[in-house]
Amino acid sequence: MAAPGALLVMGVSGSGKSTVGALLASELGWKFYDADDYHPEENRRKMGKGIPLNDQDRIPWLCNLHDILLRDVASGQHVVLACSALKKMYRDILTRGKDGVALKCEESGKEAKQAEMQLLVVHLSGSFEVISGRLLKREGHFMPPELLQSQFEILEPPAAPENFIQISVDKNVSEIIATIMETLKMK
Repeated sequence: MAAPGALLVMGVSGSGKSTVGALLASELGWKFYDADDYHPEENRRKMGKGIPLNDQDRIPWLCNLHDILLRDVASGQHVVLACSALKKMYRDILTRGKDGVALKCEESGKEAKQAEMQLLVVHLSGSFEVISGRLLKREGHFMPPELLQSQFEILEPPAAPENFIQISVDKNVSEIIATIMETLKMK
């Protein structure tokens, strides 16, 4: 298999996606995106009020992220994206854009055939207890800890044929980065 053009660091809120993603991008010399930075204001307000996002809230956001990833990968730029990507359908949209879902992404038309990219999914997994403990210590984030249960309820961990590795959040950050780097050497 070809080396991935993009790495997706996924998991529920508080799993360490942004921290791991930023460090990994720095280590690899790749560009880093935090999907949270691309949420429309409406989504932020909804989450801030403790209302979980639904598919209709997430799909345009994921399509936008796909378009950003595709643009960078097509220009030869390797990318690390930190994004919850809790459902397989969400990861499919990140990989294939509008072809990953019935609803359309903005970039439609002829280029759809080459719109798929090699993506390695890094799933940061942990127990509700461990991750909720982390969230309670986090300050200045729009995602309230009360929404964590809803994320665990909709989580669809990656499975074959997805290209993924699962890493426990019980490991420290340097161990997590080392595991991912080791996996990339084998790709």
